[in-house]
Amino acid sequence: MIKFIGVYDYTVILTYLGLISSIFGMTQAIHGDYRTAIFCLAFSGACDAFDGRVARSKKNRTEDEKNFGIQLDSLCDVICFGVFPAMICYLLGVRGILGLCLVFFYCICAVIRLAFFNVLEGKRQKEEGGCNKTYRGLPVTSIAFILPMTFLFQFLLPELVFLIVLHVLLFVVAFLFILDFPLRKPGLKQILLMIAALACTVGIILAFTRFRIPDSQDKSNHIIEEIFGGDNETNNP
Repeated sequence: MIKFIGVYDYTVILTYLGLISSIFGMTQAIHGDYRTAIFCLAFSGACDAFDGRVARSKKNRTEDEKNFGIQLDSLCDVICFGVFPAMICYLLGVRGILGLCLVFFYCICAVIRLAFFNVLEGKRQKEEGGCNKTYRGLPVTSIAFILPMTFLFQFLLPELVFLIVLHVLLFVVAFLFILDFPLRKPGLKQILLMIAALACTVGIILAFTRFRIPDSQDKSNHIIEEIFGGDNETNNP
């Protein structure tokens, strides 16, 4: 009889769907379809919001299945809410030395947080079980809500200012990933309200945005160029 490693039941379906959505979103972002990429990020966030509830609905899970779920969730989160949002911000113009440093910082903080979560959650499951009521620091999945909401500013702000906002966003969110402070988990009603707000936001982006991703061959950071580059035409004799 053929055997496979891993867990294959309904408890992991949402986690895999979120992963597939993020990978597909990456391919679309690379090709310049930013609206689809934002939708995929939001969809991955929605899947993550309920995958834990679905997993806990199975009452007879073994310890190995619980531990597998913890590891699987964090590994997928690295891609969905670590690499994927960083890639979107890079493609939007967070580039150059400054931009790359922020992208690196964001991804490293996301990995640190998820590894720390795995250690704490594995220990907590053995001692307490059930669902944890409080986060320590900002969860990485919050970027699935924060980044689409931030993108709404592109309707109101000049492109350069919007790029500055993206730079600041990456740094602040990454810093909050590793800052140790208590944050109460939202309840089901709060989650549903957040998803409804996120759905409205994504709908506006899909319907109205005309944002164009900068040329992928352009590796420069336009913020630095604008501040220090000056007007080349006026400087020429």
